[in-house]
Amino acid sequence: MGSYIIRRLLIAIPSLVIVTILIAGLARLQPGDVVMARLADSGHVTEKDIKVMQEKLGLHRSFPVQYVEWMGGVLRGDLGESLWSGRDVLETLATRSRVSVQLAIMAMTVAIAAAIPLGILSAVKQNTWMDYAARMFSITGLSVPDFFLATMLLYVLSVWIGWLPAFGYIPPWEDPWSNFLAFIFPSLIVGYRFSAISARMTRSAMLEVLRQDYVRTARSKGLVEHIIITKHALRNGLIPVVTIMGSQLTFLLGGLVIIEVVFSLPGVGTLGFEAIQVRDYPMVQGVVLFTALLFVTANLLVDLSYAVIDPRIRYS
Repeated sequence: MGSYIIRRLLIAIPSLVIVTILIAGLARLQPGDVVMARLADSGHVTEKDIKVMQEKLGLHRSFPVQYVEWMGGVLRGDLGESLWSGRDVLETLATRSRVSVQLAIMAMTVAIAAAIPLGILSAVKQNTWMDYAARMFSITGLSVPDFFLATMLLYVLSVWIGWLPAFGYIPPWEDPWSNFLAFIFPSLIVGYRFSAISARMTRSAMLEVLRQDYVRTARSKGLVEHIIITKHALRNGLIPVVTIMGSQLTFLLGGLVIIEVVFSLPGVGTLGFEAIQVRDYPMVQGVVLFTALLFVTANLLVDLSYAVIDPRIRYS
């Protein structure tokens, strides 16, 4: 197990390097110049002003040199400073990631609570009205965009009911109830979206498992149906569900820009979006590295969870 984890981590290093190089290069190719943007309020700008600002921001060197210096800082735990605010990138990511982590946990709780029971019910009651209702729930969640659901929810709450949900981020240690109100609606919307995907996967996996010979044998021996489903079928059908939920969790932690913007949540998604808009290269690279590390970690944890779910799986 230990050698497998080390091997996976070593394989992930080139992927992280390639991703950060691509994003850092693409960020510098977008139209505009961060130096001129910083000097926009200075009135008449001379060549000397431009050179001074380039040196101040560390942009007077070539891109390969900038990237190597940045990677050296990463190895020391230093992701650099924002070109605009001067704030430490790592500290900013730590602050913003609290919002994304809370949204991800609440949304995944909603998704799991809805998807697993619906998927099981849909598979067990195949081709009945309950199956059709569960499939309609999933299809609607997959086809309706998040921003439309968020806008409609706000419209119903504010215009029809006359009540506006809480906006912005309030730390849970300051006001737990206000914090809950600020996150409940975005987590329901995002959770509904991901529960639709997971419910369909749960249904497909359960249908396949319920047709296996050992399930028919268990039924012929007189085992109670709910024991067959929960103790035998569900455990074997969870592997594909865990796989897709792991990828969803990575996406959630990386940030949901539209949902965060609509509900004024200062998460990692909006941080990356804002950094790209103002060409804040160290911040963009920090957000990308953070998201890539989450993706690698989540995939590793998902792979390791297979051995917990199915003891027949061994890593060497």
